[in-house]
Amino acid sequence: MAVYASTVINAPADKVWDYLRDFGNLTEWLPGVTSCEIEGGGASEPGAIRRAESAGGLFRERLLTLDDTSRSASYEILESPLPVRDYRATYRVAPVTDSGHSFVEWSASFESEDEAKVSKILTRGVFEPGLASLRKRF
Repeated sequence: MAVYASTVINAPADKVWDYLRDFGNLTEWLPGVTSCEIEGGGASEPGAIRRAESAGGLFRERLLTLDDTSRSASYEILESPLPVRDYRATYRVAPVTDSGHSFVEWSASFESEDEAKVSKILTRGVFEPGLASLRKRF
């Protein structure tokens, strides 16, 4: 199953990417995250593991790739209260060349026994509120 969300942010792509490339700053922009820390290594180094807590429970995620040229990062879930397997997500920031704004997209693929329910949780409970929060931040 795959989920996807996107938005346009009124800020240059390099500025938005500079903020989003920090894998450990979820508490600053993702609603519902009450704590986030990097367990080992730098927050912007592939292999870094972040431990994020929310009302829904504990999430542990590993940064797989971080590419400053394409302004993209991907990560996988190691532990989650959600009933998901093989969860991999990517977020990317691209310039909107005619306006100087940023196009930000966030997508994930996963397997679950209840794909419709998990898709709704991820899209409406994580991706859309997170992107709306980023829009307000800039």
